[in-house]
Amino acid sequence: MTTNPTAPAVRAAPTVRPIDPAVHRTLLVRDDAGRPPVRSVDGTGGAPLRCCLRRARAGERIALVGYAPLRRWAAGTGAEPGPYDEVGPVFVHDGPCAGTAGGDWPEGFHNGERVLRAYDRHGRILGGVRVLPDTAEAGAAALLADPEVAVVHVRAVEFGCFMHEVRRA
Repeated sequence: MTTNPTAPAVRAAPTVRPIDPAVHRTLLVRDDAGRPPVRSVDGTGGAPLRCCLRRARAGERIALVGYAPLRRWAAGTGAEPGPYDEVGPVFVHDGPCAGTAGGDWPEGFHNGERVLRAYDRHGRILGGVRVLPDTAEAGAAALLADPEVAVVHVRAVEFGCFMHEVRRA
């Protein structure tokens, strides 16, 4: 098999990452703001669960916790996010969660406008873009095509809360 050296390189799809299962367990004890979780039952369903990147079903036990996504990413990479370190509300299962089965873009999880925030390897914001659900995955891939971008955070426009992170495959 021969390759064409002038053909554009095919980039792997970005990897979508929910809240890590070990982090999820710690958040159910004390969240990133130092508070206990606010536990409830999702009576109608629909809360976006950041532990498995799906919507809660009616009757599921959920918890609202403060989560610092850049701080958690930085702890694993050695970055220092400084003033970009934010804590915001996210829903997770109130108990064990199977997580996600891959790193694919979550189907049916995004139903509103999103902001994609790009951060460099030091944890500094490089910029962002506002996207619709049907352009969010391509928008994240485009941001990650910049070699300076280390991680992209997907956030809801309406409430500003963190949805998930995206990294290179």
